[in-house]
Amino acid sequence: MKKQILFICCAVIAYCLSACNTAPQQVPLKEKNLPKHVILIGFDGLSAHCLNNGADMPTFRKMMAEGASTLENRSILPSSSACNWASMFMGAGPELHGYTEWGSRTPELPSRVVNSDNRFPNIFGMYRDKAPEAEIGYIYEWEGMNYLVDTLAMSFRKHAPMSAENPNGCTPVAVQYIKEKKPNLCAIIYDQPDGTGHGKGWSSPEYFAMVNHLDSCLTQVMDAVREAGIMDDTVVILTADHGGIETGHGGKTMNEMQTPIVFYGKNVKKGFKIPESTMVYDIAGTMAYLLDVPQPQVWIARPILSAFEDN
Repeated sequence: MKKQILFICCAVIAYCLSACNTAPQQVPLKEKNLPKHVILIGFDGLSAHCLNNGADMPTFRKMMAEGASTLENRSILPSSSACNWASMFMGAGPELHGYTEWGSRTPELPSRVVNSDNRFPNIFGMYRDKAPEAEIGYIYEWEGMNYLVDTLAMSFRKHAPMSAENPNGCTPVAVQYIKEKKPNLCAIIYDQPDGTGHGKGWSSPEYFAMVNHLDSCLTQVMDAVREAGIMDDTVVILTADHGGIETGHGGKTMNEMQTPIVFYGKNVKKGFKIPESTMVYDIAGTMAYLLDVPQPQVWIARPILSAFEDN
């Protein structure tokens, strides 16, 4: 009897050891269908309210219809420029990156984490670290934008403000750059319609005329992407830092806080309304996803994965 019990115990142990040594079935990881080019086009002060209330913007709306979008993206507080652009590039809010004001040039709060260049981790520097040979461009109209990025990461950087002599602002520079260099990552940041909103009001005829002018600039940039032959391998992101009300912003009304996000291009769902809650810093997380750059722990951004096929 004892021999039978011993035999049964040995058999059970042998079976368990055999089961433990069996390698689990490997589930293949789904390969990401990522673009080779990511182009962010930002419009300072473009409110979701104007798109909900009659702004024509035919190219912008066409990209919404043929891409994935939301008109309920939220800015961080205060609903002002520098702190929101910083959040868009840095994947976190002012509590962490430290840029807290309209015109911040350096962090008013110490950044929670800094990189080797003594800056809070931003998408441009992170992508440069991952891809040392990448072509990275930064074209902007408001001088304050120069202080919100890792300038050492840029292959090309140009301040090209809009003026009476240059009514299309940074558009000609962006068009030439895209055609010639076919950048892997490029940010094009307009200083309008914010200026017109401050001067004439966020619901004024002049504001709506300016957003239509900006739409014509957008058309030129998109034509350049196609002429460069990279549209099939590009994701374009359209967005803004904040909205506005009457002749100002910085407050807590939804007209000031809500901005659009549009994703358009490779592997983007068509005619898709993004259902999730999104914040301005989630744009950085989505750019990191598209560029296959790991997010640092200090970032709180969530990539907006629902906008893309196979997610």
